[in-house]
Amino acid sequence: MSNPFEELSERLLNIEKILFELNFRDNLQFKSSNSSHPLTVKEAAEFLNLAVPTIYSLVSKRKLPVNKRGNKLYFYEQELSEWVKTGRKKTLHEIDNTAFLTKGKSQVS
Repeated sequence: MSNPFEELSERLLNIEKILFELNFRDNLQFKSSNSSHPLTVKEAAEFLNLAVPTIYSLVSKRKLPVNKRGNKLYFYEQELSEWVKTGRKKTLHEIDNTAFLTKGKSQVS
């Protein structure tokens, strides 16, 4: 017969795991439901891990997607994420593949 304390401990661990997973899912749903919520300058700076003056500088240079109402600036996480993705640098492997494909096309033509 197994130790009742071990069985109890195992059951508690399973309950903790289930509660953790439920809490994690709830947090994801909360974040995704608020993704259309506009961010302030400070929140955008925190989201991008940049200083607030850097945000203002990028906005003034029209490099950062922004919405403006009166004197207030608003940002959306989706647009900020896309902006970050557009700055992606290719890996050496991707550059080599592109060069290889381009070189092959010019010889075929």
